[in-house]
This record gives sequence, C-alpha cells and structure tokens, in this order.
Amino acid sequence: MRGDPPVIRVEKAGLFSTVQDSGRPGWQYWGITVGGVMDSYSAAVANLLVGNTRDAAMLEITLQGPRLHFESGTWLAITGGDLSPELDGKPLPGWRPIWAPAGSRLSFGRPRLGCRAYLAVAGGISLPRVLGSRSTHTRAGFGGLEGRPLQEGDRLAFGASALPIPRDPHRPLVPNWYVNANAALPLEAPARLRLIPAPDWTNLPRAGQRSLNSEAYRIGSLSDRMGLRLEGPPLPLPTSGERLSAGVTYGTLQLPPGGQPIILGVDRQTTGGYPVLGTVASVDQARLAQLKPGDPVSFEAISVERAQALYRARSHGLRRLQASLSLRWPRVGLI
Repeated sequence: MRGDPPVIRVEKAGLFSTVQDSGRPGWQYWGITVGGVMDSYSAAVANLLVGNTRDAAMLEITLQGPRLHFESGTWLAITGGDLSPELDGKPLPGWRPIWAPAGSRLSFGRPRLGCRAYLAVAGGISLPRVLGSRSTHTRAGFGGLEGRPLQEGDRLAFGASALPIPRDPHRPLVPNWYVNANAALPLEAPARLRLIPAPDWTNLPRAGQRSLNSEAYRIGSLSDRMGLRLEGPPLPLPTSGERLSAGVTYGTLQLPPGGQPIILGVDRQTTGGYPVLGTVASVDQARLAQLKPGDPVSFEAISVERAQALYRARSHGLRRLQASLSLRWPRVGLI
C-alpha cells in the first residue's frame, strides 16, 4: 500500500508546459471557453497507453520541453510531436508505454516534428478540479497549477495505477509494442486541413479561395493556444453588411481586418464578430494543433457529411485501440 502520493518534480520549466485534460465544456454561456488539450487524439492515446481514462490530466508540452525528476517509479507515455525526449540521457521512443524508475530524469531536446508533445503518467496528474476540469487556462489564470505554466520547483502528484510493476523496478523498461500513429496523425509538412465552408467562403473572390487551397499561407510567430495567425496574401473582406457577434469554436477560420486569416484554438473567446470562412473539421484538429510558426498550411473544402464520417471513423479507431490495449496489460502478474 502506498503512503505519500508519487511525485514529479520540475527541475527546469521549458518554454510552455501546462496541465491539461479534455477541458470544461458546458460553461460557454458564461463566457468560459472549453480549453483543454489542443491535440485531443494524441492526448487520448497517451492516456490509453498507461491505462488511464482518455480524459485524465497530463502535461501538454510546447516546442521546448521541461526537465522532470520522477521521485517515484511510474509508467509513462509520450505522444504527439517529436520533441526529442530522453530518459537519463538516452533517447526515448514515443507512442508506447515506458517504465521510468524512481530517481530518473526526463528531458527534451530539439523539436524534430510537430509542435506539442503529450506526457501521460499512469494514474493521471492529481490536482483539484475547477468547473469540472484540471485544465490550465493561462489567460484567465485558473485551473491546473494556479492557472499558469510549469515553473522550476513545482511538484506534481499523480494518482494510483493498477498497472503491473516490472520485475526490476530500478531499471527503465520499454515494451516492444507500440501504436503506429502516423496514419492517423501524419506530421510531415505541408499540412492540408479539411474545412467546412461557411457562407463567407462563397463571398470570397476566386483568387482568395485559390490562395487558401494552395500553400500560400504559413503559421505566424504570434500564434498560441488562442489562435493560429496565418501569414500570406491579404484577403478582401466579404461585403455582407453589418455583423452581430456569434458563437465560435475550435477550428473556426476568421478573417479580421487586414485580411490575414486566424484559426481559433482551444483557448479562444466564445463569440466573435469577424467574417467566418469556415471551420476546420474536428478530425483535423490534431494536425492543426501540431502546426508551429513557419509551417505551410492549406485547406480543402469538404461537406458536413464528409466531416462527420471522418470523425466517426476516428472515434471508432480510438475505441478499437482502447480495446486492444486493455488486452495488452495483464490484470495481475509481472512483466
């Protein structure tokens, strides 16, 4: 039986690492956005790999990761972008469970592919829930660790896990099975996002539509979890009269004055009054989350029905993966 909860100590904060889960839906009428992980697919797989529920709290790590000291041994999994993770100086593969012994240190190096990595630990990160979620909302300053990114000296407790402990818990262990994620989340550039057009799409001149369908736009340096700013040929504003603010969501493609489109992220505002060109299909939000400044991006218009079919297929794949992983881990016994 365990005494004090197992703990991760933050030795170096990195660029921007926050505690996230699946967010807090149901509060937008109060002006509180859903938030949560940017790449829900990678986050769900990381949790499933270590026996957690899909929505357990984890770390979302952006571009330059932290250095973490595990005061207790645990199973962990890293998915999403390849940010060159290492355990005690040795490269770690992603998309599989890994046993990190007590006293080991996890660090990250140069970003090789993608923008955000997801670190799940067996049992999930234990923090108080705010409005039903452990997600960090840095702009509002609540949730997660006091509403802020990780800082040096932080200590993160994680919950109990039913996963088996290796025969030798003092050595790292990497099972020889893994999840092949590239088919579901190809990270190679350029990215092509499928878009459900809004009425303002048809008001765009043909030249503007062609620019968005080509690779004429790149992710701007001022992008963050609130929105990804695109840099490319300025688009003319659709002339459809005065507008009222309306609800927006993750993936909404807005066209503000100046003609440089913005794709809204998970920490977006809940309403907006700019012309809306469309919404990125939910199935491509994971790819959207992995775009970093300088990456080229283009769009492909698809129907609502096509977007729904793609989303159902992704959900079905995750359920099959969950069933498969539940058979990998023995209920009792040692590895």
